[in-house]
Amino acid sequence: MMTDFTPLMSFLGGTLIGVATVALMAVLGRIAGINGIASGFLTTQFNQDWAWRAAFLAGMVASPLIMLGVTGQLPEITVPSSPLMLVIGGFLTGIGTTYGSGCTSGHGVCGISRLSARSIVATVTFMATAGVTVYLTRHVFGG
Repeated sequence: MMTDFTPLMSFLGGTLIGVATVALMAVLGRIAGINGIASGFLTTQFNQDWAWRAAFLAGMVASPLIMLGVTGQLPEITVPSSPLMLVIGGFLTGIGTTYGSGCTSGHGVCGISRLSARSIVATVTFMATAGVTVYLTRHVFGG
């Protein structure tokens, strides 16, 4: 499966992620780890802490609509896996983020920029596991 090379959109998306990460740390002193933001959103009472989490998540959900308004089309999403594989992958990701004390956004974007050894190890583990998984599913199991 080939993917399109989109340097401009990738650059803009990465820039927005970086700006949001820095803004959240500068304004609220919080890490932009999606796993922690979503978890806190689901478990926190309606207060100021819940409000920023809701706003952050709403921005993530609204971003494809913003893309539609800017470019005239929604981002194309192709999922080359079966629904069962998506459920299994989501379950394994949930286990991994629980035992790894965070997700790729928390460790990879925020932790590495703070030179956290734990985050560097976690991100290397994420990336190595992703590489092995892609190789196995595309070349060994034929998916």
